Amino acid sequence: MKVIPIGSDHAGFDLKEEIKSYLNELGYEAKDYGTYSEESCDYPEFAHEVCEHIKNHPGTLGVLICGSGNGISMAANKHQHIRAALSWTPEIAELGRLHNDANIVSLPARFISVDTAKEIVKVFLNTEFEGGRHQRRVDKIPAC
Repeated sequence: MKVIPIGSDHAGFDLKEEIKSYLNELGYEAKDYGTYSEESCDYPEFAHEVCEHIKNHPGTLGVLICGSGNGISMAANKHQHIRAALSWTPEIAELGRLHNDANIVSLPARFISVDTAKEIVKVFLNTEFEGGRHQRRVDKIPAC
């Protein structure tokens, strides 16, 4: 069973719980890096944990969630070899994988429905990077 690391802040907690169950339905094991309640917390802590998991398990895709999807995505993108794609539609998630080789999808919990989030995650996990001219562009993103 493929492991998908997932993390959220308090604003994304409820959606994270829904996505964890959905990942299990799809045949994945969700590795939850927190938060574990709706109590106010700081999103970078959970972004860093998910990114470390991905660094230690190359080829792994992850899910991060916060209120807007912005903060947790910004924190993730500070890590080497992490490309977090803020996605509010399945089409944006697909392009994040196809053109940018994104390895994390970031979801804006306050702005999308559970059904939309599930579709975004499904598309993200089932889309392969196209490579080709896109690889040249990804290679120009510094890994420092």
